[in-house]
Amino acid sequence: MSQSNLKSMFSSYVDKDSVFKNKDTLTTNWKPENILHRDDQVDELASILAPSLKGNDPSNVFLYGSVGTGKTLVVQHVADELKSVADDKEIDVNIIYINCKMKKVADTEYRLLAKLADELGEDVPSTGLATEEIYNRFFEGLQQQKGVVVIALDEIDALVKKVGDEFLYNLTRINEDLDETKVSILGISNDLNFTDYMDSRVKSSLSEEEIIFHPYNAIELREILKERTDKAFVEDALADGVISKCSALAAQEHGDARRALDLLRVAGELAERSESEKIEKEHVDTAQSKIERDRVVETVRSQPKHSKLVLYTILDMTTDEDEIATGDVYSEYKELCTELEISELTQRRVSGLISELDMLGVVNAKVISKGRYGRTRQISVDLSENIRERLEKMVEEKFYM
Repeated sequence: MSQSNLKSMFSSYVDKDSVFKNKDTLTTNWKPENILHRDDQVDELASILAPSLKGNDPSNVFLYGSVGTGKTLVVQHVADELKSVADDKEIDVNIIYINCKMKKVADTEYRLLAKLADELGEDVPSTGLATEEIYNRFFEGLQQQKGVVVIALDEIDALVKKVGDEFLYNLTRINEDLDETKVSILGISNDLNFTDYMDSRVKSSLSEEEIIFHPYNAIELREILKERTDKAFVEDALADGVISKCSALAAQEHGDARRALDLLRVAGELAERSESEKIEKEHVDTAQSKIERDRVVETVRSQPKHSKLVLYTILDMTTDEDEIATGDVYSEYKELCTELEISELTQRRVSGLISELDMLGVVNAKVISKGRYGRTRQISVDLSENIRERLEKMVEEKFYM
């Protein structure tokens, strides 16, 4: 398109009818009034946090579930209702929500503690303090509080795998040194095996209560999409079978509601660009290919350097073999680190990175028994050649150029 035609294109876009009525309802930021198929989890979390309204510290609680199973939505919903009642009755309850994967916000121990201290009213520089001093500032902020402070740490598994679990142990023991304030930790993890990599003393302190979020099935996803589409699209924008197809595809992907919403939203965008009057099942097929390509590449791009190196090793080794063992990956990974003059991680940490890549859907890692020789994991990769090449090129550009 020539530059002279841009104005005409933009003008015509503004004037033409859209299939969307409110696209925001198809994003994860939108909060529905009613959270479908999560009544049990809402009730359980509410009963655990309710003692804070009487000044008692609630149990620490951990929420487990795959991506897109409603964990964050339930936490924010229950926290909002709890805070509303506390404010109405003038009860001191402070709820701090932090996503530990937010870059330059809470992706290191220092940044997490700085963010927590800031939320409690302490002035903390983004860098420069000793670890002991940042803990002291955070502790001073807690001392100034009254009643209960609930600290909700979303995607906490990502931070623990990156920096270890010592800071988490310190958080769980902090009540022993506080006078009037009581702290409860609410952890949210996408990795159901997360505690396998935690120190036993941290596990016993943190996981006093556990709530499991099972994947949505196709019927549940269809009902969730139906509620959203009534608000998202104009009347008759969807062809027959579109919602069912999005639901079925997402149900195959670990029952991920985010996936279902993304499919529907992107299908709508593709239909609009092609000036179709309706969103058809063919648009869903195209949306699936686009989302898969973009998701994998962007997911890997945001991973730490050692995750990229482990994945690069796996991609290189699975070119000629269908499945490889964890121990073989570690041997090749160590050689790669030596070649690049990078300090290697321990085999346990590398095993954790493989678990995370599996959880993210980049590789497939299944545990198999070797009898008296114990257990190991067999790793395979089910990615298109195009995606493989893009991932390999990304790593090579980062480390070899």
